[in-house]
Order: sequence, then structure tokens, then C-alpha cells
Amino acid sequence: MTTVPKPLITLSLSPPINSLTAETPSPGRLTQAMQSLDIQGFSYEERHGLLPTLTSGFADCGGWVLDRKTLSPSTMEFRLEIQLRAVLDLYASIVSSGLELTRSGHLGLTDLCTCRKNRSTAADLGQIVAIRLEISFLEDLTLHSLLLAACSAA
Repeated sequence: MTTVPKPLITLSLSPPINSLTAETPSPGRLTQAMQSLDIQGFSYEERHGLLPTLTSGFADCGGWVLDRKTLSPSTMEFRLEIQLRAVLDLYASIVSSGLELTRSGHLGLTDLCTCRKNRSTAADLGQIVAIRLEISFLEDLTLHSLLLAACSAA
């Protein structure tokens, strides 16, 4: 009968090459990417009626308006930043100003509100969110105004 030699066991005092530590990163080293959200909305109101209400709503909830530009005669864009803790106030001020949001705008703001609800620390709630709000000003066309326009053209 043949005997198989036992393998030699060697002990190494150096750590394995692919070892991972269970160290949790400190808050100073943990960097989170800034969340961003693109929202589209529309309004049948005149610009001079909606814009002051909207900008004061941004300021009341602690938002910073970084940029405000006119894209076309009927479209404007706001770029703002806000802390996550104030996103519910921002949502309420946008809706109360009379601005109609698209479905994706409502869903995006609702997701941020849910994210805010589930954050527990003050550092998490202080996270900055960048928002781009595009507003289209629509004319209120009724059947009566279309008939009047057709009669005057004829």
C-alpha cells in the first residue's frame, strides 16, 4: 500500500492580498453625489402674475435661485438648489402658485419627498438637491376665441 504524504501547512503573518476591512467611512470622507431633478410645468396665467409668487415661494422654503432665463417668448427656466429637508415646502409652494406640473414632475418631487421622509440624520436632510424647472406659458384658447379669430380673418 502506498502512503500519500501530508501537505505541509505554512502559516503566514501577512494579511491576504484581497482582504477587505469592515471599517465604515467617516462622514467627512463619505461624499454623496448631488441629486438633480428636471421638472416641466405649464400655466395659463400671465407671467407677471405667476413669477413673483413662484420666486417668493422658492425663497420662503430656503431655495437658492442660481439662474433664471427666458428660453423663448413662452418658456422660462429656473435653476435652483434646495436642501432635502425643505423639498416638501417647495412642492407645496409650486402647486399653490398655480403652476401645473407634468406627471413626471409630480413623480420626481414625490420621490424626493419619500427620500426626505426616510432620511434620519441631520446631515442626510441637509443634502443639496439641484432642480431645473421649465415653465411654459400657454394661451387659454377657447372655442369662442377660435371662432372669433376665424370670423375676423374671413
